[in-house]
Amino acid sequence: MIHPPVSLRLPDPAATASLATRLGALLRPGDCLLLEGSIGAGKTHFARALIQSLLEVPEDVPSPTFTLVQTYDTTAGEIWHADLYRLTDPGEVEELGLTQAMEEAICLIEWPDRLGDLAPTASLWLSFATDSDSENARTLTLDWSGGDWAARLAQLEEIRDD
Repeated sequence: MIHPPVSLRLPDPAATASLATRLGALLRPGDCLLLEGSIGAGKTHFARALIQSLLEVPEDVPSPTFTLVQTYDTTAGEIWHADLYRLTDPGEVEELGLTQAMEEAICLIEWPDRLGDLAPTASLWLSFATDSDSENARTLTLDWSGGDWAARLAQLEEIRDD
């Protein structure tokens, strides 16, 4: 990575959902968000809030833990929400159609380590960690190596330098 990662403290689930909603408004087809963190760190909560903020008609947004992939038609384009926890080989990613989706849709991918070398270079990495001071708080670290993420993220008040 050629820039310092950005770390944010999200004091509660509402702050996590608010950030997800504002980040969702900046997304476009071809964007890939790679969500990493331990079980219960807030990946699915973040993804659910982001997806729901872009739906024209509200609907349930279940975790894709067992289905592996859930797709949604949204105001920003098609979203693929994937949970790769149960995958054992990066080749299974192609079987899901995820490699093509990463080029054409907005992808939210939990457990991105299962992608191996298939992770797009212009992805935004979101690393969630629980906070030792509060069971509801999370630390979110954002990192990227390509694309125009620095300019887009600068639109978020938590990240602005001014």
